[in-house]
Amino acid sequence: MTLHRDAKNIVQYAIDAVLPERAVREQLRKKPCKGRIILVSIGKAAWRMAKAAVDEVGDQIERGIVITKYHHSRGPLANLSIWEAGHPLPDENSLKATSEALKITKNLSADHQVLFLVSGGGSALFEKPKEGVTLEDFIEITDQMLRCGANIVEINAIRKRLSAVKGGQFAQWVAPAHIYSIVLSDVLGDRLDSIASGPAYPDATTSRQALEIVSRYNLAMKPCFFKILEEETPKKVSNVETFISGSVKTLCEKAAEKAHDLGYKTFILTTTLNCEAREAGTFLASIAREERAYSRPLEPPCAIILGGETIVHLKGKGKGGRNQELALAAALEIQNMPGVVLISVGSDGTDGPTDAAGGIVDGKTVEKIYHRGADPYTLLENNNAYHALHMANSLIKTGPTGTNVNDLTVLLVKKL
Repeated sequence: MTLHRDAKNIVQYAIDAVLPERAVREQLRKKPCKGRIILVSIGKAAWRMAKAAVDEVGDQIERGIVITKYHHSRGPLANLSIWEAGHPLPDENSLKATSEALKITKNLSADHQVLFLVSGGGSALFEKPKEGVTLEDFIEITDQMLRCGANIVEINAIRKRLSAVKGGQFAQWVAPAHIYSIVLSDVLGDRLDSIASGPAYPDATTSRQALEIVSRYNLAMKPCFFKILEEETPKKVSNVETFISGSVKTLCEKAAEKAHDLGYKTFILTTTLNCEAREAGTFLASIAREERAYSRPLEPPCAIILGGETIVHLKGKGKGGRNQELALAAALEIQNMPGVVLISVGSDGTDGPTDAAGGIVDGKTVEKIYHRGADPYTLLENNNAYHALHMANSLIKTGPTGTNVNDLTVLLVKKL
């Protein structure tokens, strides 16, 4: 039993199981999309979702657009224009691509169906600021919220009110055409009004909540934005049918399935992990200690599996992502502990603004960092997990996976 190899195999198997092609294909076969189709696909998995749709119903697609993150496109698709744009912050391409999407969905008839394929990252990639809001405003406010540790629901509650296409407004735009929406969920609890900020779903958040978020995080905003935030978003849309095709729940279940096949007793601890990344790492290290000392909650060899999305409060100026920070924090607490490996990755293959998906650590990781002449505690305090894990050869680099259903963390403990 090689823990590092098993950990990587478990993660790869789980990610392969939630690739969007399978989900889109199965949904379209289960409930065919009929009529004259206009395809709009947004998010990190947009290209692969669109490719599956083209393979299934390509002859029905009159025209369409794919808007995805830079380097996530895999080439041209018939009758579709392909755009790459900024993420996690929108850029000029986000606005230009969205403008084209609105152009090709303007003045549709009731005979049209908009096949709307949505995946994580859509909030930054699909954007048209409201009148009076500039792209720079959007970037500055989003950056503030990312840095202060606001969660995705809070961030999107603000963004959808500063946008002309979020919070159900895109559904209003294409009416009377019908929207057939297939969603790859990257939001805990699969909140459809928050995934990509819910362009085609009624908004469950209120203006009052949005203003409370501004106050809670002491966000710096132009005075005129407070009036915009007071404008309510659509609370009802009648021209949309939505199907969730993949989520972190499936990701964790598939990880457990593979771990079981490899001979591990498995336990899915949670699919809604939502706390500070380093706190999660420290907590998982405490479970590793419990396993080593008392063989509980499971007798080794065992796999403890978690899914969700942690947050990082940026205090330093280092490089990293939430999964890398979680892994480094765990490494500090499992020093010299034999038979323990922890792996934590973003299912999209990109963790924070880095080229790594996450990290994998064991009882010797910290020693390797010290051997390179660095202090892992100082690196963690400076939010510099990327460089720390790089020194220990502990980064996981998958490249863009084509899916995005939150993060997966697996703790493996073998029997000594």
